[in-house]
Amino acid sequence: MLHAYRGLTMAARTALVFPGQGSQRPGMIEAIPELDSLDRLLDAAEALSGLELRTVAALGGAEDLADTRVAQPLLYLADWAWGITLLDSGVEPVAVAGHSLGELAALAVAGVYSVEAGLELVVERSKLMAAVAASTPGTMAAVLGLDAEVIAQTADGCGDIWVANDNSPGQVVISGTHQGITHATKLLTEAGARRIVELQVAGPFHSPLMEPAREAFESIVRAADFCDATIPVLQNTDPEPTTDAEAIRDRLVGQITAPVRWTEIMQRLAADGPITLIEAGPGSVLTGLARKMPDIRTFAVESTQLENIVEEVS
Repeated sequence: MLHAYRGLTMAARTALVFPGQGSQRPGMIEAIPELDSLDRLLDAAEALSGLELRTVAALGGAEDLADTRVAQPLLYLADWAWGITLLDSGVEPVAVAGHSLGELAALAVAGVYSVEAGLELVVERSKLMAAVAASTPGTMAAVLGLDAEVIAQTADGCGDIWVANDNSPGQVVISGTHQGITHATKLLTEAGARRIVELQVAGPFHSPLMEPAREAFESIVRAADFCDATIPVLQNTDPEPTTDAEAIRDRLVGQITAPVRWTEIMQRLAADGPITLIEAGPGSVLTGLARKMPDIRTFAVESTQLENIVEEVS
């Protein structure tokens, strides 16, 4: 049974949000406050992935970090570490949410599974997505300054293009084949898009083209142990907050091919009144998106002193 929270009014009105792939950057691991478990977790990530993640994180360039098999485990650990640091510092969120890959970190912070179990899911997810992307070339593009309904209608008419991320009013990401993105870019520019930016990603994520990865990932998620969340979670495929383990599992299963409903998540968080969002992870992409939404105040852990954030939300 799905136990949904109709209100998010308990405790302080603070939520933690976790960025996804695209927010990785050189030096992001060194920026995390010192945690005793981090070295052990990085060892585990390298063993599971078969990659020298520490070396890439420290010395690799943007292209090296863009590799899905590299970016996802490193981002997951960075997001989780920042989230746990905030909780240990006394922040008491009314909810958590993560953008795409960030959702898996949000679930670990909310106690749905251990950080180690989540890491195993993330590494498998990254391998599956990378394999499908290699066999089914495609890309993604951010469409700026155009109504979401117009973008959706255009995508429907193109045939091999889909809305992948509804990030905020005025920013929607489409996903599909290279040819489809080129065709859609022409049509959307004619329809009045202010700007269209092709993203530096390895494949057509959050589209039906990733179905083989979703199918394989589902069997892994179904076999994993999930617990009820200790903090209400809003997920990419359903922005209604819940703590129910089976509802969370069902929602996570569809995430690889379904669009990220981030605008709806932000609207839901603010529906019960003004809220402060803390971006727990590298960069400030999510805080930038949230600034376009009413009744939302934002902090990013990499650009604001931790003690100042804690003081502001206490």
